[in-house]
Amino acid sequence: MEIPFTKMHGLGNDFVVIDTFAQDITLRPELVKTLADRRFGIGCDQVLLLGPPDNDGTDVRFRIFNPDGGEVSQCGNGARCIAAYLHDRGLVTKEVIIAETNEGLLKLYRQKDGQVRVNMGVPKFEPADIPMRARKREKEYQVSINGVDITFNAVSMGNPHAVLVVDNVDQTRVETLGPEMQQSGVFPEGVNVGFMQIVDRQHIRLRVYERGTGETLACGSGACAAVVAGYSDKRLAEQVNVSLKGGHLLVSWQGEGEPVWITGPATFVYEGRIRV
Repeated sequence: MEIPFTKMHGLGNDFVVIDTFAQDITLRPELVKTLADRRFGIGCDQVLLLGPPDNDGTDVRFRIFNPDGGEVSQCGNGARCIAAYLHDRGLVTKEVIIAETNEGLLKLYRQKDGQVRVNMGVPKFEPADIPMRARKREKEYQVSINGVDITFNAVSMGNPHAVLVVDNVDQTRVETLGPEMQQSGVFPEGVNVGFMQIVDRQHIRLRVYERGTGETLACGSGACAAVVAGYSDKRLAEQVNVSLKGGHLLVSWQGEGEPVWITGPATFVYEGRIRV
């Protein structure tokens, strides 16, 4: 079987987009692993599956798969790529696209400059909603790793995030502390671990170690989680420029009960077909 695909990225966070509007494809975990493999497949941080919506009033059904074959519910960079793809292919001509995800509905706004603004939904803080193992909601949590107490914030952006404030992201052991946090037993469904360096109230630097993927050049939901954590602690303003390895995102949030908004680019790389 040959599968047509489109390779895209959002600030270096790269995706294989599979379009099922005109073809019927089932993404089994083994197939996802093949597509995502950078040596034996196409290579990507996530595989995005899009197709006809299940409900009236929505434009696309959007599913996200990590390289390990597991399905997740949220991806800000992927959502922007989906908006660009649908407009480029003429599948949706509206300026506002409503996408169905496992977490709920996403609103995607295609801007005149080619950037895409996404309503990422309302963040959740209760431990059961993240989910994480904690008796009650706290402003900050602690976990002991190798005898060292690590302080972090926790929030769900449709997927679980732990946010650690660090002095310098370049000097932080992201490659080891990321998986150590994931294996701590605090997060039963895994966690995306964000390492945030606060430059000033309107600017942060961020690295994210994602569950099922590892460190990526950019993480949209991770950028949202970091700004939410920083604004909740009164360290950040309502609108923040987030600098990631792959580029910059603009994130805004007006406080608890309000949705988080993210704005950034979406880039086409190439199209192809893979025989599987």
